[in-house]
Order: sequence, then C-alpha cells, then structure tokens
Amino acid sequence: MSSLLDNAWLGLTVALVPYNLLMAFVGVLVGTLIGVLPGIGPLATMAMLLPITFYSPPEAAVILLAGIYYGAQYGGSTTAILVNMPGETSSAVTCIDGHQMARNGRAGAALAVSAIASLLGGSVSLLVIMLFSKPLSDFAISFRAPDYFSVMVFGLIGSTMLGRGSLVKSIGMILFGILLGLIGTDVATGVMRFTLGFNKLYEGLDFVAVAVGLFGITEILRNLAERRAGRAVSVGKIDSLWPSRQELRDSSPAMARGSVIGSLLGILPGGGAMLSSFASYAVEKKLSGEPQRFGKGAIEGVAGPEAANNAGAQTSFIPMLALGLPSNAIMGIMIGALMIQGIAPGPNFMTQQAPLAWGLIMSMWVGNLMLVIINLPLIGLWVSLLRIPYQLMFPCIILFCCIGVYSISHSAFGVYLTAGLGLLGYVMAKLKCEPAPLVLGMILGPMMEENFRRSLQISRGDASVFFTQPISATFLAASVLLLAMIAIPRIRREREVAFVEDD
Repeated sequence: MSSLLDNAWLGLTVALVPYNLLMAFVGVLVGTLIGVLPGIGPLATMAMLLPITFYSPPEAAVILLAGIYYGAQYGGSTTAILVNMPGETSSAVTCIDGHQMARNGRAGAALAVSAIASLLGGSVSLLVIMLFSKPLSDFAISFRAPDYFSVMVFGLIGSTMLGRGSLVKSIGMILFGILLGLIGTDVATGVMRFTLGFNKLYEGLDFVAVAVGLFGITEILRNLAERRAGRAVSVGKIDSLWPSRQELRDSSPAMARGSVIGSLLGILPGGGAMLSSFASYAVEKKLSGEPQRFGKGAIEGVAGPEAANNAGAQTSFIPMLALGLPSNAIMGIMIGALMIQGIAPGPNFMTQQAPLAWGLIMSMWVGNLMLVIINLPLIGLWVSLLRIPYQLMFPCIILFCCIGVYSISHSAFGVYLTAGLGLLGYVMAKLKCEPAPLVLGMILGPMMEENFRRSLQISRGDASVFFTQPISATFLAASVLLLAMIAIPRIRREREVAFVEDD
C-alpha cells in the first residue's frame, strides 16, 4: 500500500506541474468540443494533433492526448441528450433515454447525472489502473521473446473486435497493417524492402502521416460525402441542472454497475468506451423491474452507459502501461506519440518511465474534475458551435493537418503520403474495411518480427518454442479461443449490432 501511495504522490507531482495542468485543461476542453461536434471524433483529432506533441515534453504530450480521449466521452453526451445527435460513438446509446428526458423537460437532470456518472466511472477506473497496472507490469518483466510474440498475436486477434462487419476483412486489415509496418530498412540485414524505389521510405512509413491520413483526412472526406453538416439543431429550454432525490436514488446503482462494467471491458483487447456503454445499457434494461421505461426517459439508461464509457476509456490504458500493447486504435495513437518522443513502450515502461506513467494516471483524475467544473456552465456554448456549417470548418482542418505533417517530416513527400493515405482510407471506408486494426498491425508488426526472429535464434530454429513456453502457449491458446468466439454466429451478430448506432 505504501508503494502505491508513493507512486500516486509521484504522479501528482508530475500532473500538478503548471504546464502539465495547462495541457490537461486544453486536452479535456478540446476533447469536449470534439465530442460535441458530430463527425470528427477523438481518434481523428488525436491523429491530427500528433505533430504538436513532437515539440512538447513526453509527460505533457500524453496528458494532452489522454485528455482529448476521455474528454470526448463527456462532450458526446451533451449533444446526445439535447439534440439526439451523438457527438461520439460511445454516446449513441445515451440518445435513447437522454433525449427523451430532455423532451420531458428534464434535460438539466440528464446532463447533471451524465456528468456525475462520468466522474464516478473515471474515479473507479483510475483506482483499477492504480491497483493492477504495476502488478501486471512486474509480471510482464519475466516475459521472454516467445511470450512477447504470443501476447502481440493475442492483441491483434483482439483488435478484430474493432472492425465492424466481416471478420475476414478485419483480419485482412491486420495483415495489411503488418505489411506496412515492415516497409523500410531491415534492421537485421540492412536491406531496404517494400520501398517501391522511394528512398524517402528507407526509415519506414511516418506514423504521423499514416494516422493523419487514415483517420483525419478520411473522416473529413466521409463527412463531406455524407453531408452530416446539414442537420438542423434545435434545443429547448434547459431546466435546473440538479436532479431530484428520486432520480439520484434510481441512478446511483446504475452508475456503480456501469463503472464496474466499463472498468472490466476497457482492459480487454478491442474493448473501450463504445462496447462498455452498450453493455451497460443492456445490463440495466435486463435488471430493471420495469424494462418498458427504457426508451421513454429512464434515468438509468443515461447513468449506466455514461459511467461505463468513461471507465472503459480510461482502463483501456492498462495494457499500454503494463505491457506496451495498444488495446484499441486510440492506444495505438498514444504509443505512436511515445515513439515520436523516442520512448519505446513495453513491459518495463512503468519502471523505466515511472514519472511519465504515474503522471498520466493522476492527470486523469485531475482532468475528470476539470470536466465536471467546465462542462455544465458551457452547455450553451457547445450547442452554439453545432450551428457552424461543416463546409466552413474542413478547409481549416485540412490546412492544419498539412502544416503538422510537414513540420515533422520537413518534406513535401510526407504531405503527399498523407493525402494518398487519406484517399486510401476513404476507399477502405466505402468497402467497409476499418482502419483501426490496420494501425495496430502497423505498430505491432515490427515488434512481432523482432521477437519472432529472436525466439528462433534462441531455439536454433525450433518453432516449438512458442508452444513449450507456458506464458507463450497460454496466450496462443487464448488467441485461438478468442478467434473462435468471434467467429461463432451469435457472437458475430451481437458484435455487428454494437456498431449499428455508429451509422
């Protein structure tokens, strides 16, 4: 316990540095804004802001990006409740009962319960992170090369849950991502591979260009094609922001359950805010003695999912902190930001980079408090921003993307690469191929290759080393089991239903 308190104090000394506090504030403010505005999302925003993190200290960079991620969960609920338009995917389920409460004259109560639930979910998830990240990290130090390889295989199989629709397409995106990750100079032989004659690619694809292209530019093209900006916004009068005693009594158990559900699902590969919110809503409806109230303004339908999505968003940091593995595309961006700073994530991360890791953890608690304080008073401002036509916003966003990519690569080639990948991402979106598994494959591919080679060198070419090492064999067996579970028709149908609201 003393070690935990020492680590928490170390984290606070980092999180409360004035510059880091400023970055946390900017992160949650931008995250809220992005959550309010439909069609942008934290993933694209984080990708577009990656160039800025290159010029910031590592602690400030990850605190900023993390703030954008969990801040978006708050902002998404505001428009979901007031105008039935989820600003963030994980808030789609909040529309069902949150907007009905607004139509019944209880918009203020719904917004307040949403904020309280998010704070509770964030607090519970941070406790889970503090309790389990360090033990998992200590356990991971005993990993050998075959174990690393098998853990990465498990992570990539889990990432297939990030793609909607066809399981085959998700696996195809993973393999394509691994191929992209292998572009450049082979470290073992010094031979250039898959560069197609472009000398600019001898160091591999620039992760910033890939992230900005596949998420930022692609998202802009999708929004323009779907003309999401044409929606009219009409908001009724917002009543008192304080919920009644009965509403607090009804919502409290849902908040607690949602916090637990989100904390657990966020740790799993492919988990996170969206799956947590849908799972919480399903649980609340099943446990309710009056399930017919759901869809007509049940306060539990707001409290549970909002606690779950914030908890899931934050516990998804655990695999990254403890194992150096991204559990979803957002964590892939976080690892990319660390790599830009010259920091290699891995099982030793929490030991070798303790101030950064614990500073990030404690900054989330500070950021959650900031969100509650700044969100409710600024509701009117957020709704006003919804009236800005998207056609006026996207040229500025594209210009910002190009400047950011050029500032890192100092080459027009990086800008051209970003544009090309943006077009590729748009084609992939039309073919219903999700880029998230691709990015995880690109990040983990080189590390998998390195550990695969090292394992065979240690075993003198004996591939059975992956099955004779206990940890490696366990993760490979878990990978096969997870793949089989995803392929089961019933589970596959439920997985596809979870993405319906995103459309």
